[in-house]
Amino acid sequence: MKNLIAATYAPMHTDGSLNTDKIKDYSQFLTKNNVSGVFMNGSTGDFTSLTIDERKAITLAWSENKSKDLYLIDHVGDPSLKVAKELAQYASDKVDAIAAIAPFYFRLNSIDKLIDYCKEIAICAPNLPFYYYHIPVLSGAQLNMASFLEQAKDNIPNLAGIKFTNNDLIDYGHCKSKANSKYNILFGYDELFINSLPLGATGWVGSTYNHLAPLYYKIKELFENGNMEAAADLQSKAIKFVELLNSKGGFNGVGKGFMRVLGVDCGPSRFPHTTLSDSDYIEIKEALDGIGLKSWFSK
Repeated sequence: MKNLIAATYAPMHTDGSLNTDKIKDYSQFLTKNNVSGVFMNGSTGDFTSLTIDERKAITLAWSENKSKDLYLIDHVGDPSLKVAKELAQYASDKVDAIAAIAPFYFRLNSIDKLIDYCKEIAICAPNLPFYYYHIPVLSGAQLNMASFLEQAKDNIPNLAGIKFTNNDLIDYGHCKSKANSKYNILFGYDELFINSLPLGATGWVGSTYNHLAPLYYKIKELFENGNMEAAADLQSKAIKFVELLNSKGGFNGVGKGFMRVLGVDCGPSRFPHTTLSDSDYIEIKEALDGIGLKSWFSK
């Protein structure tokens, strides 16, 4: 799995109920912008605010709108291992891979426990690649991923890699070295996209790949051609995009609403995320145009 993978939003009607009919347009939008995959039911997709049935409905809708150009990864993690296993089994004949975050209320404090947790989930979809979703700022599982790979290799037969959403580039680099082409270490920290390139990153998962896919592909092209100054300038613009939306009430909710500006109306956000008005987004769009992002939005 290579190139950009969008961490997708959960489309909703104005009353806050799921709007899975929107996923067909969403899928076509991502494909048109050369996004290679979807990471559904994750943090960007508000999985903690969804019921089990709603998460299954999202999985089914993406499955029904799957194309050969879009790789589907379904996040099935949950504080309840029983729920995570149920979601993994449900996804087993619908998507291309599954992933799971560590439990984030009663938090894991050892790699052995993490392996036990992942193994229980992965075995419920033994036909699918399994990714551990490493996002310690939310899960609290402050564990070394290079050590996890080393210890998990004999315990989780379908372990495919890690969604590495952390700014610890040293651990990421060790994971890439240890992977030896056996594991796919997907980088998941959008603001450090450019920093992942010298470390050999080839696949990325992030929410801003919904909005700015052309920009990130250009950063990659510039880096490969040795034009670091121009690449760094574009990365700074991507960071300003995140900072501006975050300043308007939090990135998750505001970023979801910004999809409407790009032609894919994902509807309102669920509490505690912010839902802004159309006039707010006119102002945001003008501010983003002012910092030079007008030509870099996904279309």
